[in-house]
Amino acid sequence: MRRAARIGGVALTALLLWQALVTLAELPRFILPGPGLVFATLWSSRALIAEHALITALEVLLGLGLGAVLGFASAILLTASPLARSILRPMLVFSQAVPVFALAPILTLWLGYGLWSKVAMALLIIYFPVTSAFFDALMRTPPAWLELARVMNATPARVLWRVRVPAALPGFASGLRLAAVYAPIGAIIGEWVGASRGLGYLMLLANGRAKIDLMFAALIVLAVLTLLLHAAVDAACRRLWER
Repeated sequence: MRRAARIGGVALTALLLWQALVTLAELPRFILPGPGLVFATLWSSRALIAEHALITALEVLLGLGLGAVLGFASAILLTASPLARSILRPMLVFSQAVPVFALAPILTLWLGYGLWSKVAMALLIIYFPVTSAFFDALMRTPPAWLELARVMNATPARVLWRVRVPAALPGFASGLRLAAVYAPIGAIIGEWVGASRGLGYLMLLANGRAKIDLMFAALIVLAVLTLLLHAAVDAACRRLWER
């Protein structure tokens, strides 16, 4: 209850500051519309925004799910195989040297303007954080636990799945929390490069037609979706960890 009140207070303060800036600076609506106009547009265009929001949400959820599975499997492989570490880790680091934004046109060229180029962008942008967080946690298993497993003659596979993985789940959860914030960024970048649906496409369309109030309305919906996704992932991780 206190958390909800705190969030509500922060949101109300931000809206008041926003309205004060528009009023005091006498900004025209095509530069920065007031919150009243934006929320009026959000209500009047709710069907249009909801249609595009569903597409973006689907892209984000698919990218998040695939990225989480791929990141989990990659971290396990890196932990279990020294050969994989020597080959894949440099490749992972190199992949971060290439801006993900620069890959969006290539993915659009290869996968088309449909759903999967955006899913691929979301997957790419979250793959490294999930893999890195989980792998680091797997490699930092308490030495006493590993020593106890060796004393009990546990096989390497049992040590991995019965000791290392359970101990590293909080690290995996941390990677998922980051992924929940990053995944919408990847989907929106993909929509900006080439799309016919989605909140990113709607924002570009509104900007091109000087409908800045609609652009801000879509941006607010995107921010709310991101916050809800992060809260859902955080709650799921907490519940699983408590069990």
